[in-house]
Amino acid sequence: MTGPRRVILQVLEDAEDHPDAVELHRRVSAIEPGINIATVYRTMSALAERGLNERHNFADGRARYEPVSESHHDHFINVVTGEVIEFHSDEIERMQEEIARKHGFDIVSHRLEIYVKPRKKRSR
Repeated sequence: MTGPRRVILQVLEDAEDHPDAVELHRRVSAIEPGINIATVYRTMSALAERGLNERHNFADGRARYEPVSESHHDHFINVVTGEVIEFHSDEIERMQEEIARKHGFDIVSHRLEIYVKPRKKRSR
């Protein structure tokens, strides 16, 4: 793996959010100023081909990335702020399995994205 790819992968692994390529480039450039955005795009594609990252296309139209996780999780996407929140629910997983089974299927893979907005606080 080349030096630039190592830096890009490290920045992605250190991310606590789901950055797009532009944001990854901004973070990578702070460490290695010579890396151009085309390298970030190519690296993200190469890492995805090798199963080292996941690409998400949430409703904002930007491809966002995260390292492949050993544990399954789903996502809330805040439509007001764009923030992506990871969560896991055993109950949702159980229900999905049950529904698939009732329809004669076994789940091979799935992604759950729930688009949310903050609740308005009620005045008392």
